[in-house]
Amino acid sequence: MKKGIISFVLAMMSVAGYAQSVVGKWVTEGGESQVEIYQSGDKLNGKIVWLKSGDGKLDTKNPDKKLQSRKLVGTNILTGLTKKDDKWENGKIYNPKNGKTYKCTMWLEGNNLKVRGYVAMFYETQTWTKSK
Repeated sequence: MKKGIISFVLAMMSVAGYAQSVVGKWVTEGGESQVEIYQSGDKLNGKIVWLKSGDGKLDTKNPDKKLQSRKLVGTNILTGLTKKDDKWENGKIYNPKNGKTYKCTMWLEGNNLKVRGYVAMFYETQTWTKSK
């Protein structure tokens, strides 16, 4: 009986840990794209893996002219996020709609991922949903 209770508690702890993970695929606000968040060492990064407009769309707004001919699918838009308490902070997010990069923080709220980009004291927060 004691082993059964311990096994149950350990199983529930592993499920709770998995439920709190941001690693995986997320649909961005508005459903225009899907981003796969992955761990690289102690940092999190994220790349575009699907676009509603198709996989041939190019990074035409990138300020680096050499990158304007690359496809957006496969492009890292989240880089360098590190875990601090219940948030992932000190990263960057690239917005291919305007070619700008912002400071970034993200955290889980229930089953949603809140992704916030900053410019000085101003910010915008998007809600991303876990992909099925």
